[in-house]
Amino acid sequence: MSSIPKSTRQQVLTDADHRCQYCRTSSRLIGMPLILDHIMPQSLGGTDDRKNLAASCYRCNEFKGARFQGLDSKTGELALFFNPYTQVWEKHFAWANGGSHIVGLTANGRVTVIALKLNNEYVVEARGLWIAKDWHPPE
Repeated sequence: MSSIPKSTRQQVLTDADHRCQYCRTSSRLIGMPLILDHIMPQSLGGTDDRKNLAASCYRCNEFKGARFQGLDSKTGELALFFNPYTQVWEKHFAWANGGSHIVGLTANGRVTVIALKLNNEYVVEARGLWIAKDWHPPE
């Protein structure tokens, strides 16, 4: 178990505006705290360094598991998952269908959408409700 300082945890969450840095869901909407994801999994040598930590919802963290790369559906080549510490979300993803779906714009985005199941049926249904209330998508 990691021993990440409370100040580091808070900084990661504040920097992420309390949103999952992968699916952009607000902890306020899901009613659950976000957790810290190791971008490079600890089991593969990742550290507790700030540069290796991302705010994540439980679902994205669960689907990501101890992985950091996948096969790009467009090129068939291996690509790293989106890294919220070094990459800008809007350059790798876009909202589609009025905000109910996330589309990967780059190899990094595409492998992340597939591996983390960013458009799983449950979150797509929830996004539809959030859109109706004008709570989603985030700006």
